[in-house]
Amino acid sequence: MSESDAAGDPSDDGKPDSNGTKSEPEPEPIDGRHVVYVLECTDGSLYTGYTTDLERRVAEHNAGEGAKYTRGRTPVEVRYHERYETRSAAMSREYEIKQLTRAQKERLVGL
Repeated sequence: MSESDAAGDPSDDGKPDSNGTKSEPEPEPIDGRHVVYVLECTDGSLYTGYTTDLERRVAEHNAGEGAKYTRGRTPVEVRYHERYETRSAAMSREYEIKQLTRAQKERLVGL
């Protein structure tokens, strides 16, 4: 065993996953994977969020494991999304969308 093997993998966070085994840290998303999205909830309200995996995040919302706001308003449907190269750009846009009025959001998403 080499010295580097003995020291362990520096990328390993050392924390066990749900199966009790060590998990690898999630890799940084590739360009364009930072997503800002707008959901329409079953009550007609709109929810804006950020994710790196839109399909997974919508499934979480619909399973009641997403944002507290959407838990009682499922099922949700994606009405709009934008992709960005950086987390910072996506989160800035998320904030901008959240500042819009309901009417402005409706125009943005085409409702």
